[in-house]
Amino acid sequence: MNEVWNLDPIYKGFDDPAFEADISLSKEKLQEFSAFTAELANCDALTGLRKGIALLEQIEELVNKLGLFASLRQSANSRDAEAASQMGRLMALYSAMAAPNAAFREWVSKLPNLMELVESDAELKEYSFMFGKIADSSRYQLPGRGEEIMARMRLSGGSAWSDLQGYLTSTVPVEYNGTTTNLSTIRNLAYDADPAVRKAAYEAELACYERIKDSVAFALNSIKLETISDCQLRGYDSPLARTLKHSDMKRETLDAMLAAMDEYCPKFWQYLKAKAKALGHENGLPWYDLFAPMGKASSKFTTEEAKAYLVKQFSTFDQELTDMVAEAFDNAWIDFYPRDGKAGGAFCAGAECLGESRILTNYDGQLGDVVTLAHELGHAFHNLCIKGHKPLNKDYSMPVAETASTFNECIVMAAAIKSAASDDERLALIESQLQDATQIICDIYSRFRFEAMVFENREEKFMNADMLCQFMTEAQKQSYGDGLDHSCMHPYMWVCKGHYYGPTFYNFPYAFGGLFARGLYAQYLAEGESFVPKYKKLLYTTSVATVEDTAKVADIDLTDKNFWRAALQTIADEIDLFCQLVEK
Repeated sequence: MNEVWNLDPIYKGFDDPAFEADISLSKEKLQEFSAFTAELANCDALTGLRKGIALLEQIEELVNKLGLFASLRQSANSRDAEAASQMGRLMALYSAMAAPNAAFREWVSKLPNLMELVESDAELKEYSFMFGKIADSSRYQLPGRGEEIMARMRLSGGSAWSDLQGYLTSTVPVEYNGTTTNLSTIRNLAYDADPAVRKAAYEAELACYERIKDSVAFALNSIKLETISDCQLRGYDSPLARTLKHSDMKRETLDAMLAAMDEYCPKFWQYLKAKAKALGHENGLPWYDLFAPMGKASSKFTTEEAKAYLVKQFSTFDQELTDMVAEAFDNAWIDFYPRDGKAGGAFCAGAECLGESRILTNYDGQLGDVVTLAHELGHAFHNLCIKGHKPLNKDYSMPVAETASTFNECIVMAAAIKSAASDDERLALIESQLQDATQIICDIYSRFRFEAMVFENREEKFMNADMLCQFMTEAQKQSYGDGLDHSCMHPYMWVCKGHYYGPTFYNFPYAFGGLFARGLYAQYLAEGESFVPKYKKLLYTTSVATVEDTAKVADIDLTDKNFWRAALQTIADEIDLFCQLVEK
């Protein structure tokens, strides 16, 4: 089994003639689209809609393929100078798309009978949701050359600052135990069975941030101020309002979810205090023991063993998902192990040009790493479910983006807990699942609160690294309550999490996806096999409907706090079981 992904089916390299040919074709199609939009005033409405969509489909497929290859190369090695150079070249190409795209959208939004025309044409009708969004969002579009100017400025603004954060966190040297390692490797030691290793790794991690904190603080301040300015220019009430609009999600849905989370946070604090007591701590759990394994932890999994384990568990749910998982391992979709210069964390990128996906992890063989693989393979399955959509209908919003991934986690962990051979093994599995649940509730809530504080303060002042650390610690105290030892927090979580370094208010979708998936999983348990087609239809719907309408496929009202309470109660029940097991 390959340890790294195979990108050759996309391009064999930047020197592949096909890469340059696609660059040239992209430029040609972009010029054709620009010329077309310049003549829209003289164009018949239906003809203009058809031709505009046809050109956009061609451009979308080309630039997605080019951008995918360059970004995957860069993620695998941030020191890849050629990848950085080509990414800059592609970003310039993307920015040139802003002006004609804005012109087309403006023309579309002003058509008096837009939706009538769309509904009357079989090809255009498939884009009804997209056209409705264009009409609705036209009031937020910048006038004249505003979109083009903003896109060009972003190249040396927010995008560049984001690249800096990624580069610094992937290359910062970490001094540990007499050797020098990288951030991904040191963060993996948080799961080590030895408490001395966990504590030493935590201290080494915090120490390394001293080297880069000021530079990363400048990056965060710059990106957030750019976001605030962009929202003001467009007329959004706030960055959160813009994110909700782009997420096709109502504020009522977010408020219902957060209110339910507030109600259930003390239950998570109960779990953390029980774990702290079991590990010998008196004042709550220190940060370095958040991921401490408990019970009889499973032995480490090789990648072959991880494949066999996941295939076995998913075979109880759906054969299509099972076959895709096996294919991902067998056909080198996955870049497994941490190394110097490689991006931290994990992600899945859809390779639409292949009808496949590519997955990056920093695999260490722990059960949590196997669950991470399941999570990312859930994203890949989501990509598979929307494969049948037209090219411009394959973007789903951030909240539903975490649904299939977390649903996969539910399948794997439920099966593992059910087959546990002893209470000790069951404890290890339940505790691992509660670690993940605490991340999507308490930790995500702390990130949401931190990001809110940053946006609230950035317009008036620059926040230095010390102030950002203070905000982060305060957000953690509010979200983790007395479950954590307040003398041993993680003030630098804003440095290592790349989610902050983009133009959106990012962090709530993980909580949404996790709880939405748990609600769906409860339905699966109640309905059995008949639920599977409904689940696939729901995933298919995610890119062509609001999150509320998507949920209606499964007869769910997302603005009802009781739905979120029911999902959270499934975790509360696991916390009760955990507390019983640790007290035995």
